[in-house]
Amino acid sequence: MGKRKDLSLLERVRITDIGAEGNAIARVDNMVVFVPMLIPGDVADIRIIKKRKKYLEGIPVKFHEYSKDRIKPVCLHFGICGGCKWQHLPYILQLQFKEKQVKDSLIRIGKTDLPEINSIIGSADEYLYRNKLEYTFSNRRWITHEEVRSGLEIKNENALGFHIPGVFDKVLNISQCHLQPEPTNLIRNSVHEFARNNDLSYFDIKEQTGFLRNLIVRNSLDGNVMVIVVFYYEDAELRKNLLDFLHEKFPQIVSLMYVINCKRNDSLGDQDVILYKGDDHLIETMHGLKFRMGPKSFYQTNTRQASVLYGVVKDFAGLTGKEVVYDLYTGTGTIANFLAGSALRVIGMEYLNEAVMDAEVNARINSINNTAFFAGDIKDLLSHEFIASKGNPDVIITDPPRAGMHEDVVKAIVSASPERIVYVSCNPATQARDIQLMSCKYAVSAVQPVDMFPQTHHVENVVLLKRKS
Repeated sequence: MGKRKDLSLLERVRITDIGAEGNAIARVDNMVVFVPMLIPGDVADIRIIKKRKKYLEGIPVKFHEYSKDRIKPVCLHFGICGGCKWQHLPYILQLQFKEKQVKDSLIRIGKTDLPEINSIIGSADEYLYRNKLEYTFSNRRWITHEEVRSGLEIKNENALGFHIPGVFDKVLNISQCHLQPEPTNLIRNSVHEFARNNDLSYFDIKEQTGFLRNLIVRNSLDGNVMVIVVFYYEDAELRKNLLDFLHEKFPQIVSLMYVINCKRNDSLGDQDVILYKGDDHLIETMHGLKFRMGPKSFYQTNTRQASVLYGVVKDFAGLTGKEVVYDLYTGTGTIANFLAGSALRVIGMEYLNEAVMDAEVNARINSINNTAFFAGDIKDLLSHEFIASKGNPDVIITDPPRAGMHEDVVKAIVSASPERIVYVSCNPATQARDIQLMSCKYAVSAVQPVDMFPQTHHVENVVLLKRKS
């Protein structure tokens, strides 16, 4: 409980839980208060910034007690950067709250009978687990509170880093990120220094001006690196100077590419990615299979944990070698090709044509000949005519984006009536919603949370649904 002094400040509020989106929870006068960056056991004064009918949202302004569970964050950007908001929470407690998040979502939203939920599978790597990061160039650097209080003149407002949450035009300059292994920090900081020494202009999102726009770094477990530099406009001489600098300084970069993106948004799905040096892809290996990662390819960002996740999917699918499997939202076909050796035939469906092309290459380089991939909107692809021509699925694997599945896709899955559905999700809330829609015909048989994103509130969850008799 907390003491209410006025409607905007709550004094000495004790945090009791963690809820949706990783925000801490307190209760004051029977009203729920959501607060970021706190953990159970913290006692703080809370400034209310939003008032809703059933809850309040606030920010901490003064601490009175720190939780006995609180630990020192590793990252010097903690609390400002929008990522890794749970660094102050011991990893074992992160896992407990993620498991609770899965259970709460399935019960509250799914409203269906559940078996005992399996204990969450933690990540072997708590840091340095990501294989891809995207940085933003900006001439509107976020000025920290320490800089403001110092009173010193700010002479350089260029930044290369991450967007400040809720402030679309401000970017925090990152000196060290603990999410991706080296040479990602060396590459980013070297590019930043090169740009400063050569007076290269940084992007201004408001004015839509500036030369440098984004920097994308991907890596494989064997140490190879892909770098994509995104420019706002073409200047062949300046572009070549920067790319040649990267090529000469970092021999680990085996794939060096660039994009000229003059749109108002940063999405690259409709942009041409141009190869400058090396290969147009990286190769990742998993369970003896090789997977091609192109510049636009989706690949699970935690490579080592992806192997664990796919093992759960395979176990839940219960394949004997006789099944026709549909893999919805197949991406570059990682799950489809992973399961192909245990199935009669696997049909993959994906929205992006480039991803389907990668999936076909992945099948070919692994000598897999019992997969087929199709590009298009899943709700349009999964028609009665398609199923009639490709064979009725015995098992459907679905791994949709955070928004979950379109209601028409859910209806098509139920209509296809597979024996088993394996639903992989990075958003237990939308997963629970879709499961509820299928509960007329399917029952949840097993639930396995998998932590793909340590230091964040995000969690992957795999649910096995079996057709009711």
